[in-house]
Amino acid sequence: MAKSTATEREDYPRERIAKQGVEALSNTELLAAILGTGSQQKSVIQLAADVIHHMPEGLKSLAGVSLQELKQIDGIGTGKACQILASAELGKRVYYATSENMQKISCPADMSNLLMAELRYKKQEHFKTVILDTKNQVISIETITIGTLNASLVHPREVFNRAIKKSAHGIILVHNHPSGHPEPSKEDLLLTERLVESGKIIGISILDHVVIGDGRFYSFKEQGLL
Repeated sequence: MAKSTATEREDYPRERIAKQGVEALSNTELLAAILGTGSQQKSVIQLAADVIHHMPEGLKSLAGVSLQELKQIDGIGTGKACQILASAELGKRVYYATSENMQKISCPADMSNLLMAELRYKKQEHFKTVILDTKNQVISIETITIGTLNASLVHPREVFNRAIKKSAHGIILVHNHPSGHPEPSKEDLLLTERLVESGKIIGISILDHVVIGDGRFYSFKEQGLL
């Protein structure tokens, strides 16, 4: 009898999706539907609740959680951790693809809206270029490097090679600060200066450099640095 009850619990979130639609589920039930099964000690609902409770900022922390952090939760092994990471990444890519295809950049806040959700919880610096057409519509968003930001890692060749191939009118530089504080460092300033000068030679303008923090951003253009 106990086994039957456990099975019903594990099927419950997916049954609700089939009968009521995915919008009817709570955050815990959605995660339970992704996990599919619980552990020997916990039902899938209990396990999903434990995962969310374990996150320092609840559900939104899943955007930047690592495989190792998830595996520290009782009942979460490599397989379930990979399921969680894959679902979080897929959600970000769906949002990113939809936003990119429709996005026109008219101010720094537009850049924040486009990339804040993806970058604010990253634990390494991600340097991206947003490639724009003559109407300031996004052609593509390119990841140039991941890691500590400095001039040796972010080479003008990599930045402008991709922009040239996609017939860019201009590009916006974007990177995150894992500290959560978006104020630029000395390295940020030097790198921006170097890329602006390279752009002048090539004929592709650097329109802005936006630094993403945790819910905040810093625009070089807004601050008069471009």
